[in-house]
Amino acid sequence: MGYAGTVVLYNPNKSEVLKNISTYIKYVDRLYLVDNSLKDNSNLFENIDSKIEYIWNGDNLGIAAALNIAAKKAINDNYTWLLTMDQDSSFKDETLLYLENYIEKYFEKNPKLAIVSPFHETVLSDGNYPDPESVDKPIIVMTSGNLINLDAYTNINGFKEWYFIDCVDFDFCLNLIRSGYEIHQVNKVILHHELGDTVKKKLFGKTYFCDNHNYIRRYYIVRNRHYIYDEYNKDFPDYCRAEIRCTRAEVKRILLFEKGKIKKLWYMYKGYRDYKKNLVGSVNKLRIK
Repeated sequence: MGYAGTVVLYNPNKSEVLKNISTYIKYVDRLYLVDNSLKDNSNLFENIDSKIEYIWNGDNLGIAAALNIAAKKAINDNYTWLLTMDQDSSFKDETLLYLENYIEKYFEKNPKLAIVSPFHETVLSDGNYPDPESVDKPIIVMTSGNLINLDAYTNINGFKEWYFIDCVDFDFCLNLIRSGYEIHQVNKVILHHELGDTVKKKLFGKTYFCDNHNYIRRYYIVRNRHYIYDEYNKDFPDYCRAEIRCTRAEVKRILLFEKGKIKKLWYMYKGYRDYKKNLVGSVNKLRIK
């Protein structure tokens, strides 16, 4: 059973990326750095480690396309599991080994195991952690830190590239669950995961977490949430309705706390409008779904 890994890059900072990679590279046999930057950054990663293979896309193809490139490379190189990492994520205490041990112990008994995930330590955790001996079975997990069963990946036709960014991971997870697969979150494994510029705010005794996404991200989030709703509402109604409610809550937080309110709200409206027009892909290269 072989393990490859991938890091999706975008305008990477060499020292930060290599520091994060150092927390897990010893536990993968191959690491594909798939770069969506507009410039070739191969010089940053030359002669670092023989396990590293740098792939420059020549353009920002989106997170889903980058993940598919890595997954197909891993499959062609005869690996069976793929670690998917963001460039700003790192494992605590090099605990990726625990995820691999979990697969070695349980996968033969449960071949429907499609994703083994860590607990994501973010600002939203707010100091709260689950029982480290527990294993949860969520219907969605964020991409970073996951070990993905590449047979399951192939059986559901991978990541949908027309999402471009945002909701790519949630669609992938819901597609797996709907297809009879399982996601296991091993809570003894901690992944430190940055959520952009998320900050905690208080108003009238109530706590708000503001992610401060830029207007382009706001566009994709609103547009793609509605495609998720259309695709999965029959199978996961509670989750889908909660996602739509999140949009209303985000409008409130933007109005109360965030900068660039008008532009962000306009692009949220544009995202909804383009969803109604059945448009997908990059905001700069939209096409009919």
